[in-house]
Amino acid sequence: MGTHPALPAPATEEGRAGLAALLDRPERALIALDFDGTLAPIVLDPEQARAHPAAVPALAAVATRVAAVAVVTGRPARAAVRLGGFAGHPELAGLVVLGAYGAERWDAATGRLETPPPHAGVAAARGELPELVAPTGAAVEDKGNALAVHTRRAPHPQEAFEQLRAPLAELAARHGLALEPGRLVLELRPPGMDKGTALTALVRETGAASVLYGGDDLGDLAAFDAVARLRESGVAGLRLCSGSPEVPRLAEATDLTVEGPAGVAAFLTALAARL
Repeated sequence: MGTHPALPAPATEEGRAGLAALLDRPERALIALDFDGTLAPIVLDPEQARAHPAAVPALAAVATRVAAVAVVTGRPARAAVRLGGFAGHPELAGLVVLGAYGAERWDAATGRLETPPPHAGVAAARGELPELVAPTGAAVEDKGNALAVHTRRAPHPQEAFEQLRAPLAELAARHGLALEPGRLVLELRPPGMDKGTALTALVRETGAASVLYGGDDLGDLAAFDAVARLRESGVAGLRLCSGSPEVPRLAEATDLTVEGPAGVAAFLTALAARL
């Protein structure tokens, strides 16, 4: 008889109950994961991000054994599909990619992409950002309906991040936008949607009795909070942290920490073997 890869045990009682529920009734389970830092390693140039080599095979293996799988990301949905290499895999035919924190949706089964109308505030902020950001050496990533300011490639990344935080908050407020801080990135985006709202809606849509959410950054805290609230309503939940020294506080808000995207892929592979 073969042996299964080791499946790490969550550190919390609620997390252990969530994992047990997923293992007991996988046909009623939803697995949702962030992209950057969770399925794909963080890189200097966001356009060079790619899913970890083991991530898509692991996601495909688990997708055939649970009710639904989803990627919930701050990126545009189409960009996440392209960079993740999620299209064209029969095992991922049921995959849903929720982009722009849930404002966009791509369904693998149909290839259909749903996007919201452009936000006037994003267009206004787009014109002001270059002059504001240039002195720090930070780079602007235009996501179409959101703008991300990356300080990772600046001469002094953390100093640039702190220097830009207040002026970008003022710019966002002036144009009716939300400011989302992350791992050496500050994102201006339309308000009204976050990963917690998106995840809760997906749980309701799928009728999931258990949910696993994995993330690595501050933008994932809303989804982790949503898992905690769903537990109170009877939906078992497991919060998986893709660990990083850059965001140590995330481990405190989760049930189980693994080492980055490689650890997430290994966990999914072990999980698929147990289901």
